[in-house]
Amino acid sequence: MSRALAMIMAGGPSPNLSVMSEIRVAPAIPFGGKYRLIDFSLSNCVNSDIYNVAVITQYLPQSLNEHLGTGAPWDLDLMTGGLRVVHPYRGGRFGDWQRGTADAVRRNLDYLKEQPEETVMVLSGDHIYLMDYRPLLRQHHQTGADLTLAVRRVSPHDVHRYGIVALGQEDVVEGFEEKPRRAREALANMGVYAFKKDVLISLLEKNDYVDFGRHLVPAMVEGNMKVRAHHFPGYWADIGTVQSYWEANMSLLAENPALDLYDPHWTVLTRSMERAPVKCGAVARVDGNILSNGCRIDGVVEHSVLSPGVVVAEGAVVRNSIILHDTVIEAGAVVDRCIVDKNVHVGKGCLLGVGDDNTANKELPDWLNTGLTLVGKDAVLPEKLEVGRNVVIHSTTRAEDFAKKKKVASGSFVGEKP
Repeated sequence: MSRALAMIMAGGPSPNLSVMSEIRVAPAIPFGGKYRLIDFSLSNCVNSDIYNVAVITQYLPQSLNEHLGTGAPWDLDLMTGGLRVVHPYRGGRFGDWQRGTADAVRRNLDYLKEQPEETVMVLSGDHIYLMDYRPLLRQHHQTGADLTLAVRRVSPHDVHRYGIVALGQEDVVEGFEEKPRRAREALANMGVYAFKKDVLISLLEKNDYVDFGRHLVPAMVEGNMKVRAHHFPGYWADIGTVQSYWEANMSLLAENPALDLYDPHWTVLTRSMERAPVKCGAVARVDGNILSNGCRIDGVVEHSVLSPGVVVAEGAVVRNSIILHDTVIEAGAVVDRCIVDKNVHVGKGCLLGVGDDNTANKELPDWLNTGLTLVGKDAVLPEKLEVGRNVVIHSTTRAEDFAKKKKVASGSFVGEKP
């Protein structure tokens, strides 16, 4: 029997990821060249000897379902246990669509009750970290806790992004506040939970909790149930905004990155397509990048992360950017501090991310204000177009959508959400 049943939350929308989540759920977003965000939670499970894993879906699941398949890349294609994709449904005793993370588990209590494990791990599908869950599970069993949650220190300036935990003696959780404006503590809930299965089932059957962080966990703390914290000192990133996504990718380019994807003892597994090796032409110049299989580079690529199949033509320049699968950047184009989704065509002489105007984006002023420009999947950008900073070009935008204009001002957007 597996050490625990893992349930990975992969069903909620992520509007602050803009074009990245317009056509897919966040856990299916590519990361670090060849990976998807959900690969980290799945790999942590199998590396921690957890082989009974359920992925709960709802929002735009097609890309995620295709990536997961039978679970073979993670050795989860098993007759007993293994990977199960738990689909949303209407009807039943708990009503309509999932309203939040706790509600998503509630709607699958029949599945949960059928599993033999007495411990249930609830995990997020859009967090990046390498964590051995076995010490947490060992602490959970030794202390007899009803819930053990992983915590990590964050910057005091970022407490508004997380659930903040206050601890007493022996790591007993005495306070829990979801996304406070200010807090004395800076100990963040990582969204890694280990529950006693019977306790979790009882709480969900008797109460109408919608989210773990906003409702169920605070209620357990306030009700003086046995809630303990497990300290995690390693790298962890919650990918909830385009800025956090860009920063997490860029951090991989450091000389000694905090997230070590090259550790042979903790492999991050993924579904990979067979591609030819990277090819750099005679006049290509590459410096400090991550380049994936199938990339063909004849131009200049600096401090960037390129997914499989990206083409950078001679005379093109890519700097400080994330370029996803099969995007083509034509001759003379310059892409600076951008996130460009799959299958985008950047026309000859197109300038993406130009100028010193850092006007915040009209659609996402709180989350897109640091100079990043975003291009959605399947967009086609015409030749000699100039695009400023903090611009959003939505998925499937065509060349004719630019209405003959040659400049897109900083902070604006082009096209419509699919």
